[in-house]
Amino acid sequence: MQKGSSLILVALMSSLLSVGLYRWFEPAAKSEWSDMEGEARYTSFVDKLLNTRANANLRHVAPTNFVQAAAVSTPAVVNIRARIEEDGGFWGGGSVSGSSGSGVIMSPDGFIITNHHVIDGAKEIKVTLSDKREYRAELIGLDAATDIALLKIQENTLPFLLFGDSDSLQVGEWVLAVGAPFNLHNTVTAGIVSAKGRNINILRGGGSIESFIQTDAAVNPGSSGGALVNTAGELIGINTAIVTESGNYEGYSFAVPSNLVQKIVRDLKDYGEVQRAFLGVGIENLDNETARRVGLPDAQGVHITRINSDGAAGIAGLRVGDVVVKVQKVRVRGTAELMETVGRFRPGDQIEIQYWRNGRLFDTIIRLKDKNNAAVPGRYQGNEMESELGFALRDLRSDERRRFPGPGAMVQSVRRGSIVAATNMQPGYLIMKINRRRVSNIEEAMALLQTAGNEIYLEGRYEHEAENYAYRFNKPG
Repeated sequence: MQKGSSLILVALMSSLLSVGLYRWFEPAAKSEWSDMEGEARYTSFVDKLLNTRANANLRHVAPTNFVQAAAVSTPAVVNIRARIEEDGGFWGGGSVSGSSGSGVIMSPDGFIITNHHVIDGAKEIKVTLSDKREYRAELIGLDAATDIALLKIQENTLPFLLFGDSDSLQVGEWVLAVGAPFNLHNTVTAGIVSAKGRNINILRGGGSIESFIQTDAAVNPGSSGGALVNTAGELIGINTAIVTESGNYEGYSFAVPSNLVQKIVRDLKDYGEVQRAFLGVGIENLDNETARRVGLPDAQGVHITRINSDGAAGIAGLRVGDVVVKVQKVRVRGTAELMETVGRFRPGDQIEIQYWRNGRLFDTIIRLKDKNNAAVPGRYQGNEMESELGFALRDLRSDERRRFPGPGAMVQSVRRGSIVAATNMQPGYLIMKINRRRVSNIEEAMALLQTAGNEIYLEGRYEHEAENYAYRFNKPG
């Protein structure tokens, strides 16, 4: 009887202990699972007891919602078709071909970003909006070094995308690719950022800049020039390339970062061409052997292999053998990132460089130069005589240089009621001579206009006219 009483007492104490332990863990369990629908259930009490710490941060996470980002971005992505005429050469028999791609509306007044390779060599460019309206587009400028081109259509109330900050983009972050693959308008695909700062050696030329955002969002032929957007619907890249053996998407796609795109399109709008800044150095990625030799703990950085003593970096005191580790206080891991960062600046801009030399870190300020070692992109913007004479000038774009018989300064606008307007001059007139002296660009044209006497005599050509036109007027006063 005494043995039986002992067993009952042990069983009772075990039950009380179990109930006590359950109630001790119950409040934490309810708190952790309070945002789940229905009653929380555990796999077992032992699992809960053994994994209290492991489950401490467990929360219900809703799936990422792409609906809003797609709704914002699809109306601002367009289909682009380009008609390309190829010269048959001496024997004639030229052919006509075409290409198609996508584009992104960047402002309500009709400026559209696309890829250089989509419209390269085009004689005619047509843009189809998401609502099926069609427009003929004007080529504003293009840049083969980044594969970016800027178009313009005549509209003022268009949907457009806001630029996001591509620097803040994180590997693993969700993104959407929006374009018109195979002429299928408003196609949206999703993926994650696979890598940043990718160089795939697809762009040609010594000044090319490749620091692509790599994603696994599906991009196919016809998507080139389309938008890469984040989940807020902000433009963080222009889809440009795929790496493929079949010709179609195989899991890798690449986009030009939006922070670089912004600089390129600003230059194309302001100058008709990119004002590219240079350090004046030869560079290579840092390898482990070189890193050990110079005393760096890792192989992240850019090794200077050649330097122009008259270039921006040479004047600032950098030498062959130095390793650039930071630009604008941001760590630089390789040549692609360095070239992208410098590519966002214009000649004359100053940037902060941190570099490693002889076991020490140094900081310096470098004033960037252009390819001709000039520190400013140009003294004139083209509107210096607008208030006095009534017209604004710009340099010829690269496509226009092929169509006109010679260099000059293009009349961009004519103000109504001005001295120039009284001559019946129209925008699109190429000034080739001022007072019998040849001019090649707005620099030379503005210098002559400002220093000329009272009488001005202009000679030039309109694009579709076979004969030259001349205009004569007097400066005020």
